[in-house]
Amino acid sequence: MTRLIVRKAAVLGAGVMGAQIAAHLANAGVPVLLYDLPAAEGDRNGVVKKALDGLKKLDPAPLASKDVLKYIDAANYDEHLPLLAECDLVIEAIAERMDWKHALYARIAPHLAPHAVVASNTSGLSIDALAQGLPDTVRPRFCGIHFFNPPRYMHLVEIIATPDTATATLDALETWLTSRLGKGVIRAFDTPNFVANRIGVFSILAVMHHTQAFGLGFDAADALTGPKIGRPKSATYRTADVVGLDTMAHVVKTMQDTLRDGKNADPWHAHFQVPAWLRALIDKGALGQKTRGGIFRKQGKEIQVLDLGLQDYRPSAGEVAEEVAAILKIRNAAEKFAALRASAHPQAQFLWAIFRDIFHYAAVQLENVADNARDLDLAMRWGFGWAQGPFETWQAAGWAGTAQAIAADIAAGRAMSSAPLPAWALDAGRTGVHTPEGSYSARKDAYVPRSVLPVYQRQLFPERVLGEAAPLPAQSGETLFENEGARLWRLPTVDAGIGILSIKSKMHAIGDEVLDGVIAAVRQAEETLDGVVIWHEPPFAVGANLQQVSEAIAAGQFERLEQTVERFQRASQALKYAQVPVVAAVQGMALGGGCEFVMHAGKRVMALESYVGLVEAGVGLIPAGGGCKEFAVRAAELAAQSATPKEVFDFLQPVFMNIAMAKVTKSAVEAVDYGFTRRSDTVLFNANELLWVAIREARAMADAGYAPPQKARGVAVAGKNGIATLEMTLVNMKDGGMISAHDYKVARAAAVALCGGEIETGSLVDEEWLLTVERRQFLELLKTPETQARIRHMLETGKPLRN
Repeated sequence: MTRLIVRKAAVLGAGVMGAQIAAHLANAGVPVLLYDLPAAEGDRNGVVKKALDGLKKLDPAPLASKDVLKYIDAANYDEHLPLLAECDLVIEAIAERMDWKHALYARIAPHLAPHAVVASNTSGLSIDALAQGLPDTVRPRFCGIHFFNPPRYMHLVEIIATPDTATATLDALETWLTSRLGKGVIRAFDTPNFVANRIGVFSILAVMHHTQAFGLGFDAADALTGPKIGRPKSATYRTADVVGLDTMAHVVKTMQDTLRDGKNADPWHAHFQVPAWLRALIDKGALGQKTRGGIFRKQGKEIQVLDLGLQDYRPSAGEVAEEVAAILKIRNAAEKFAALRASAHPQAQFLWAIFRDIFHYAAVQLENVADNARDLDLAMRWGFGWAQGPFETWQAAGWAGTAQAIAADIAAGRAMSSAPLPAWALDAGRTGVHTPEGSYSARKDAYVPRSVLPVYQRQLFPERVLGEAAPLPAQSGETLFENEGARLWRLPTVDAGIGILSIKSKMHAIGDEVLDGVIAAVRQAEETLDGVVIWHEPPFAVGANLQQVSEAIAAGQFERLEQTVERFQRASQALKYAQVPVVAAVQGMALGGGCEFVMHAGKRVMALESYVGLVEAGVGLIPAGGGCKEFAVRAAELAAQSATPKEVFDFLQPVFMNIAMAKVTKSAVEAVDYGFTRRSDTVLFNANELLWVAIREARAMADAGYAPPQKARGVAVAGKNGIATLEMTLVNMKDGGMISAHDYKVARAAAVALCGGEIETGSLVDEEWLLTVERRQFLELLKTPETQARIRHMLETGKPLRN
């Protein structure tokens, strides 16, 4: 297969999407030329520079680190088109106007490199029609590439071929997008709005239709269509506000214009229109979040929602009726859907109606929009954040019974369209569309297996849909050791010499059983394996098991707690000084003790979306699993390389503030800046590749003759002077009302641990000394009423207490 190598890329259009696509390319270390029109006044690149400055202010952050901006260069169409010859990938992301895009294509065509892949980030225009604006020589290298907003975080990218697009172009681009940018790629057909938007926007329209039909408030509809049915917290109407009501209207207008007749005629076309109330909001400039008001708005601290009956806003309540809440708690999906259909409550009928109509729509449109049911379901997961796609939900609910119920509602005129269900959906004996052999393709009338592109061999446990042959990690491989808290296992077909250490506790919280498991697993690995990878599904670890800590405090078992802290330190030290390489494969949250495990591993392989931090201050504690010790040792190592080898303070000050303020990185890239990881560690953009890469890293370290580091001795510490200097900062913060008296006490304890205790500055100590200091400071805090209150509050509410 031809490999796509992107040494430099260009993004045409510095609007919201274009700038963020450029940002994500830069996150991946790809130099980018970001183009737009020349500014009318001043700096000719002013439009682009303004967009780049805006990237720093967006939340969630499109930049993995502000430093990656250096990879993006501003350019304009009048002066810099010849630079396109240096680019291997050109992504057009200007406004959705066919004539504007064709005019731009005519300008760039003479400057394109003969091998460059060219793609349009259109959200719905015909890719084949766009291709007509390019020379014949470029068309085999042209396709659609539809990112979802925000591009850094949304997993889905749809790529859309034209009749002229070369298969090699698509294979190479899919491979590059999957591994380099970390995307889930779906190959969509060249139909209006492609896959995810076609199904997703219909789903929103169906919710709007049935909200009115069943007389529900927008807040009640959102309470029903969010996490309670496996959808994002923003549900339906809040999502519309976030996307922008004008943008939503534009997408609906596209469907209205392009799905009216001909080969794209859609039986639901009558519903592709903006409701009058939505049009009224747009006309008065209430466009949602970007104008601070739309369907919802915030007045002071109160969230208000538009009430059509009142023709005004009222406080948002969004309550789910007890009867319906009870139905939604039913675990068996078939029983749940039967109960929804049987209930006379308007909220239950509303839920059945929206599910019925999305099932109906997806079944009818499957052959038009997607190659198979798996692609459609994954598109909805990755592009709209659904826990399950519509076909998965239907299959879980009992395919045949649900199909008969849908058909009955269509016949009775209760569905949004009278279009009959396709014959395949009503096949006798059908139990679903996802099977171990593959997923159903309506176009091929066959079950289609997964892609066999080599890039997918890097995903040992890929995301699967319901009904696929999908061994779970906990039931895979050969178990070498297991207790209640951890499992050491291996995959002989991948590498029999590398063990996988998986934490089993809820949210991978680190308690006594986990510590015992880690220590025992490392001991066994040293005897029988060549290396160990710490890996399990995210989060990596949320820190210590606070429930165990709270119970021990309540029982007055402080000696037991001291033993637990010491065992935590021994577990961390075991990871650091193991006689075989230990690689931490990290995704999601690695907080508190989880961060300390990460710090003590021999190497780290990190998913980009890893959020790492020593957050113990939030519950009135300091890192005591070796975290403070490790920073003290690293500060001494850095100072030893300077002209003043005993002056370690400058290397501790930024670390101290991170610990005192319980800061968490916003990406794996930032974890290096915070000192939690090292520049030699690996950052991956596709988390599904973590285990595969980590196993190979451990193998390479073992094959290179791995030897653990020597235990640090003669560690120069900041001592009394360092503590005093850090304390001055705390005094100012306390006097300024930025921290409480207990915050001060907690932060001072961190200062003592980082500075090696209240001893002479420049004193030389060993690691055991540092571990003892941090352990004692931790235990003293644990005995305070304020810290105990913080721990209880965190357990009860999941939020930190300021006391």
